[in-house]
Amino acid sequence: MTSKLSLLDNLGLCNNLLSLYLKTDGTLNARKLFDEMPNRTVFAWTVMISSYTKTQELASALSLFEEMLASGIVPNEFTFSSVLRSCAGLRELNYGAKVHGSVIKTGFLGDSVIGSSLTDIYSKCGKLKEARELFTSCKNGADTISWTMMISSLVEARKWKEALQFYSEMVEAGVSPNEFTFVKLLGASSFLGLEFGKVIHSNIIVRGVLLNVVLKTSLVDFYSRFAEMEDSVRVLNSSGEQDVFLWTSVVSGFVRNLRAKEAVATFLEMRGLGLQPDNFTYTAMLSLCSSVQLLDLGKLIHSLTIKVGLEDSTDVGNALLDMYMKCSASEVEALRVFRAMISPNVVSWTTLLLGLVDHGFEQDCFGVLMEMVRQRVEPNVVTLSGVLRACSKLKSVRRVLEIHGYILRQYVDGEIIIGNSLVDAYASSDKVAYAWNVAKLMDRRDTITYTSLVTRFNELGKHEMAQSVIKHMYGDGISPDQFSLPGFISASANLGALENGKHLHCYSEKSGYSSSVWVSNSMIDMYAKCGVLEDAKKVFEEIATPDVVSWNGLVSGLASNGCISSALSAFEEMRMKGTEPDSVTFLILLSACRNGRLTEMGLEYFRSMEEIHNIKPQIEHYVHLVDILGRAGRLEEATGVLETMPLRQNALIFKTLLRACRYHGNLSLGEDMASKGLALAPSDPAFYILLADLYEESGKPELAQKTRNLMSQKGLSKKLGKSSVEVQGKMHSFFSEDVTTVEKTKGIYAEIEWIKSEIERSGFRYRGNESASYHSAKQAAVFGLVYTSAQTPVHVVKNKIMCKDCHDFVSLITRLVDKNITVRDGNQVHVFKNGKCSCKGDETSYVLS
Repeated sequence: MTSKLSLLDNLGLCNNLLSLYLKTDGTLNARKLFDEMPNRTVFAWTVMISSYTKTQELASALSLFEEMLASGIVPNEFTFSSVLRSCAGLRELNYGAKVHGSVIKTGFLGDSVIGSSLTDIYSKCGKLKEARELFTSCKNGADTISWTMMISSLVEARKWKEALQFYSEMVEAGVSPNEFTFVKLLGASSFLGLEFGKVIHSNIIVRGVLLNVVLKTSLVDFYSRFAEMEDSVRVLNSSGEQDVFLWTSVVSGFVRNLRAKEAVATFLEMRGLGLQPDNFTYTAMLSLCSSVQLLDLGKLIHSLTIKVGLEDSTDVGNALLDMYMKCSASEVEALRVFRAMISPNVVSWTTLLLGLVDHGFEQDCFGVLMEMVRQRVEPNVVTLSGVLRACSKLKSVRRVLEIHGYILRQYVDGEIIIGNSLVDAYASSDKVAYAWNVAKLMDRRDTITYTSLVTRFNELGKHEMAQSVIKHMYGDGISPDQFSLPGFISASANLGALENGKHLHCYSEKSGYSSSVWVSNSMIDMYAKCGVLEDAKKVFEEIATPDVVSWNGLVSGLASNGCISSALSAFEEMRMKGTEPDSVTFLILLSACRNGRLTEMGLEYFRSMEEIHNIKPQIEHYVHLVDILGRAGRLEEATGVLETMPLRQNALIFKTLLRACRYHGNLSLGEDMASKGLALAPSDPAFYILLADLYEESGKPELAQKTRNLMSQKGLSKKLGKSSVEVQGKMHSFFSEDVTTVEKTKGIYAEIEWIKSEIERSGFRYRGNESASYHSAKQAAVFGLVYTSAQTPVHVVKNKIMCKDCHDFVSLITRLVDKNITVRDGNQVHVFKNGKCSCKGDETSYVLS
């Protein structure tokens, strides 16, 4: 014991042992020795504090500094520097300010190292003004390290231009930058643009700065961010040292730019040179496989990671999990990877959860979240956003409320990301008020917030509400971008708000968003739905590379406006130009064949889906097929399709065949279809209405009345007819009225009566149905006629198929007045001009009564 104490009394020996422990054995044993030392010099205290700072045990560094002050030992400049760096790492501004005061009292303020450390803490704590004042006060004595630290602080604070300005001042002050200065400047240039980085690169060459691996890696990373991979490769091949990190940076650059062949070639060349790829290299390669769907390559990389002993790496495991989830049709391999992981972290759990959502296992996500929490892994904003996306797909309000409650209890950070996910989840579940409330309570909203609202409102059919979102958006000082614009244009399209749609088109031109294919596609849809085909074609022709959605929009627009032959020609042109059709394309084609009475062609398109294009028909395709056969009177074949199709029948397919039975007067089949349809949708009034009409037209008025009475007893009623028309940028809505309850001499009813008299006076034949006198389509068409200028076409949108009486009435208006009137009911646009309609009088395109 005596000999041990005598050794501890030897300050020189203890200090040397302390330094040795810290270099070779870490802080734990060094601290034990430090605590046993009876006499501790400023050197011992400083070495111990500095070690804690280097190993990022920052709180321990500050705690030990407090003990040092309590012991009466006066810190030196190196002690203060380490303590200030710990304060900067912890963002402890108040404590740092106290240390600053001690620095002033002890007379170390002029020291360049301390000056740099003070500058660092103030800049990292967001006090850039104070940091600059400090730097300026000791500018004359500032060395390369001080200047570089100030530049680094500005880069971290995202003040990139100011960082470059400081570099200019550094050069003017005659201080030579080093490789670390240029690393920071290249980081700033990554955000400022390619030309800035090239200037920095030229400065490196002119100044003869040695291209070590750190600087070369920064140059490679910079050039790859701007897809200048040839320059990245030149930097790699330039003289000087190379290592795994540099090669990995080149591989990552090719991956970032989705240049798969070059990434694989670089990876193989790296291995050929004897450089062993590390976990970052393999992670980059697996990221490539995820991005470009290379499952076989991903499996090969997986086997290599096992051979080199990286199977326990969490980073590699996460990349494998992501690759299998994105590339494989099954989730089995991904689950196998996850279960084999020794220490799955929050990224692992989140990747698993997001993958399950993408594979359609939304319900399982909630179990994953619960297990994650049980394993004491704290979900982050991405995890919770993924769970909320599952809620959106399930349209489960209960689940959204549960997750919302968890978020409030846990005080989760990332307010805007979580807020946007909640807005989307509530809006998807038709909880519009909840969605708005969450949006209003958010401290800050962005384009994603409003894009979610307008998209979901459109999906819910709340197009007027969707259109109004733009006012709130402007109120927050946010302008629509290429992602939100299609939503607003879609709202205008569905409302028939042509004037508003044109304003949005003009805005897209001025803002530079018209080059976005998403914006252009929405424009094609809007003009086609408003009956302005020429403008729809013009927008299509201006798209540099139309995608399948663009072509679908053109084909659909032509077909819905009655240009069936042109629509089918456009489809053939689409195929000749190399764009593969999708399932939506065939829905459009089948609809066109139905409207054009092209039965055989419709059957041929249906057959070609699976035989030629490998697209499995869905229930919607079968509904169209039954409709095509039904309209052609081939009811037996339609019934055969319905009974033999490999999918479960839904109410719509029975309703479609019932409508055909009514048109062709097939009572027995119609009764069967009504019975089967009502078994699936007992609250759908359309079945009762169609069946009652079929009885009436088959000479069975008592059964017709009985059916209508049954409908009334069940509390069901006919869907109220609603039509809207845009006048001077404002939408006006009208509802069908009972002829017995209105005053014919007032308002719009008087206008309708006057037009009727003009039709009779002009000698045109019109046998009006008294019960249809004030249907909504008539009111809207007449209102548009009266309140728009002579040159402005009238565009009406109706929520139901237009009846024959309204069809004839609007047609005759265009014979009386030289004015185009379009009426869109569902997917068909009736363009009336000079007494003729684009549907060519096809009686199956409107309701008979």
